[in-house]
Amino acid sequence: MAAGLVVAAVAGGAVAIAGAALLDVGENTTTVREVVLDRPTIGGNVSQTDSRRMTLRDIYRQDAPGVVQVTSTTKVKLPRSQWFGNPFGMQGTDVQRSLGSGFVIDKAGLVVTNYHVVGSAQTVYVSFSNSDSMRAEIVGKDASTDVALLKVIASSRALTPLPLGNSDTVEVGDEVAAIGNPLGYERSITLGIVSALHRSLTSPGGAPIDRVIQTDAVLNQGNSGGPLLNAQGEVVGVSSAIATGAGAGNTGIGFAIPINTVKDVVAQLKTRGHVEHPFFGVVSRPISSRIARVFNLGAPKGLLVESVYPGSGADQAGLIGGSDQVVIAGESYQLGGDLIVRVDRVAVSTTERLREIVAQHEPGDTVLVDFYRGSELRTTNVKLGRQSPPPLE
Repeated sequence: MAAGLVVAAVAGGAVAIAGAALLDVGENTTTVREVVLDRPTIGGNVSQTDSRRMTLRDIYRQDAPGVVQVTSTTKVKLPRSQWFGNPFGMQGTDVQRSLGSGFVIDKAGLVVTNYHVVGSAQTVYVSFSNSDSMRAEIVGKDASTDVALLKVIASSRALTPLPLGNSDTVEVGDEVAAIGNPLGYERSITLGIVSALHRSLTSPGGAPIDRVIQTDAVLNQGNSGGPLLNAQGEVVGVSSAIATGAGAGNTGIGFAIPINTVKDVVAQLKTRGHVEHPFFGVVSRPISSRIARVFNLGAPKGLLVESVYPGSGADQAGLIGGSDQVVIAGESYQLGGDLIVRVDRVAVSTTERLREIVAQHEPGDTVLVDFYRGSELRTTNVKLGRQSPPPLE
């Protein structure tokens, strides 16, 4: 990501990392019927060889009716003030509105959007392509993945569920289209490509979201929660964030949560109303073969355990963090801790890989961990806990 990117504050605060800002708009919005340019085809690359490739016009005709506007209303407390309308210093309230996007996933009226679109909203309304607006119930929401699930009571004939694809098959260079409500411009479509894969974003809950799709399809505030579509008109991601430069507009770097992640979250939200995320219990950092040689570590690659959360599964399994801080070439390393090399018999050399392995389990599951303590290779079982972790002492 280019230098100089800044995080844009949105709807009560920024929730992002590395110049990525969650998309949202404030109270003042304008709804304008979109004008859609006809592009001949989408998906002209070798990884998308399916004979069902659709034109951009056909994708829009198929999927736009299933894309909705999501308007949430939240009451917020105003600070005490002796100025202008509050002469006695009494605390008042104000109403904040935010606009985002979402899409229908079944005939029962379930709608997927972003957590940060609805947040702590008291009321949520969903507007369809025929201009019908109806109140929506929040079935569940998950701050750790920025996913929320809504439900509307509507005739099945009025609902157009979008087909869900497989984000694991997405490749860099694939053409994709995004439909949403940028800046209040109702159901606009943009075309782009998958610019990169396996990006990481910080969720509203503070946890990292891995395997995020980067795209140059134009996204702006209000696109949040809308679908990112492949050449077959299938949803492969949920538009969630943009990288911002000196201004607050689009820079050609947008991010979407993979639909496979969303499917897993939605399944739990439907049955529980919340998501239980497994928690391993360490703060770690990857090491290179050069650092391994310098520090005389037991293996050329792995995850150096810098600290362990007290009471976590890793703590109970006996893993230890570092105690000696050493700086090399301007980088600080916490030495003296264990070096994790395999989890569930799978080699781990990045924190993202560790999170991916852990995410395949449920809280309470046990994972086999191979690690070096000094030059000695050891094995232990770590029982996974639940987020959120206690603060490090």
